[in-house]
Amino acid sequence: MAYPRSSLVLALLSMFSSLVLASSVTYDVVSLGAIADGKIASSVTYDVVSLGAIADGKTDSTQAFVSAWTKACASVSSAMIYVPAGRFYLGQVVFSGPCKNNAITVRIAGTLVAPSDYTVLGNTGTWLLFEQVNGVTISGGILDGQGTGLWACKASGNGCPSGATTLEFSNSNNIVVSALTSLNSQMFHIVVNGCHNVKMQGIRVTAAGNSPNTDGIHVQLSSSVTILNSKIRTGDDCISIGPGTTNLWIENVACGPGHGISIGSLGKDQQEAGVQNVTVTTVTFTGTQNGVRIKSWGRPSNGFARNILFQHVTMQDVQNPIVIDQNYCPGNEGCPGQVSGVQISDVTYQDIHGTSATEVALKFDCSSEYPCSGIILENVKLTYNNQVAQSSCANAAGTSTGFVQPTGCL
Repeated sequence: MAYPRSSLVLALLSMFSSLVLASSVTYDVVSLGAIADGKIASSVTYDVVSLGAIADGKTDSTQAFVSAWTKACASVSSAMIYVPAGRFYLGQVVFSGPCKNNAITVRIAGTLVAPSDYTVLGNTGTWLLFEQVNGVTISGGILDGQGTGLWACKASGNGCPSGATTLEFSNSNNIVVSALTSLNSQMFHIVVNGCHNVKMQGIRVTAAGNSPNTDGIHVQLSSSVTILNSKIRTGDDCISIGPGTTNLWIENVACGPGHGISIGSLGKDQQEAGVQNVTVTTVTFTGTQNGVRIKSWGRPSNGFARNILFQHVTMQDVQNPIVIDQNYCPGNEGCPGQVSGVQISDVTYQDIHGTSATEVALKFDCSSEYPCSGIILENVKLTYNNQVAQSSCANAAGTSTGFVQPTGCL
């Protein structure tokens, strides 16, 4: 059928319009952030300076931080607490939940400074404590614990307080900590206690190699914790793993100085939660007291450690590169002559290489009553003074595969 020219044009326009309509895209305003009840979701920011904080490192800004937290926690929408550049002096701050929202970010551009007088915080337990919170993120910043005075006191042995942990998360879920630096903590730098789903990345911990009890990151009674891309220099364990820790992943961590990455000490209590499903991969130890360590008290306990993987580990001048010590008894108090009840099983050491600062680079000193079982050594090469290092085993059973040096004593 032939169309007159004007009719042909109209027909083409009609066809074009149909094509445009057929290919049009629909945008749902709800999917773009509109709320069906007419309210619009928004995020609020609370600047601690606007709430009275002073960035001179001397004026007590505790109340301004408490005020910022109170407002953020009470907000029904997501909230940010912003700490600008500068030094902010703080006493103990407790950030308590539960909150009305599950998305609070603490963005720190400056430095938080603890009291230099260690008696102010020495018996409080924790300097900055987050408890019963959900969905908190801490991003950036420096935490200066000013712990050198307490370290000196402890060195002199004159009845000093135990000291305060710099940052603790207790009974909390869905926590993220990134690009945070902790300096000179009085005691532990970061503690994760009774938490689920915690991710830490880009953490920097710095304290003197002889600073007492300054563990970098301590995890206990917690599940699904991840520690990534971090550098820890301290006077105790770089990372310590306490009872009740499950599904822990540690990757790309540099440790030294320090006492290594330690599971334990376990078995201090007779009734104790166990440790299981721990992976430590792609880590470097430089000049540390230990490398990868499992330790338990030499006394009765129903605790355990199982399904542990130490993988892709580099040792540089480490005193005890690989060690299981089930006769831990500091000061020989409360445990001489007793046997550890902690059962250690299914521990794999895979691709461990480097140098030992002592002749015995591999030591398994397990419980005579509950021997270590299921230990696997795979592709291990450790030397001492450019020679083959030695190994020592007691009450340990397992297998060796691939190249293993020192030769296994399982």
